[in-house]
Amino acid sequence: MSMLHLDIHKDDTVQVMAGKDRGKRGVVVRTVPGRGKIVVKGINMLKRHQRALQQKGGTKVMQGGIVDFEAPLDYSNVMLVCNKCDKPTRIRKTVMPNGQRAIICVHCGEIYERVKAKV
Repeated sequence: MSMLHLDIHKDDTVQVMAGKDRGKRGVVVRTVPGRGKIVVKGINMLKRHQRALQQKGGTKVMQGGIVDFEAPLDYSNVMLVCNKCDKPTRIRKTVMPNGQRAIICVHCGEIYERVKAKV
């Protein structure tokens, strides 16, 4: 299986365009390029029944029960939200005069700037 290049990165805001969470917006938590999937905070929530775990002779004990988690969404079911016009948009790729690559919002024509995550 080949690696798929994703134009959506961690900390980008996206809007879900298909599926049970259609119309919702969220921030990308992580990407899975090998499978063409992304994980969005608070979207596509599933429940997993987790068995309680104990480590032999140790103090590590994990409580069992029902755990909510975000399942990966397919990359094709979300659209990037422009930070300037606040609309879900397709993008165009361009090369700047200084040689850097950039993506441009189709609606407003502005360069999409990624927000730096605070550590």
